[in-house]
Amino acid sequence: MATFKKFEDIRSWQNARILSRMIYQVSNQGAFAKDYRLRDQIRGAAGSVMHNIAEGFGAGSDNEFIRFLGYARRSAAETQSQLYIALDQNYITEDQIQ
Repeated sequence: MATFKKFEDIRSWQNARILSRMIYQVSNQGAFAKDYRLRDQIRGAAGSVMHNIAEGFGAGSDNEFIRFLGYARRSAAETQSQLYIALDQNYITEDQIQ
């Protein structure tokens, strides 16, 4: 198992940061930006992915890290589900959801 000195070195955290950035970009546009509840929910869920990875890393034990990785996975699934709502509302396109 790889040993990381800081959470920023973890590839899944890096990918979660990209996801969060992309969510902010698409949710700043058009009608999506005005759907405050969905916009804020999806931003929070996407941010939770990277935050849970960082928090788990900082917990100091493998078991806690694994537990927080599970939370991060659930937040990623929540983000994905909310993207389908955005798609169904025509806030984003099929290409964007991919």
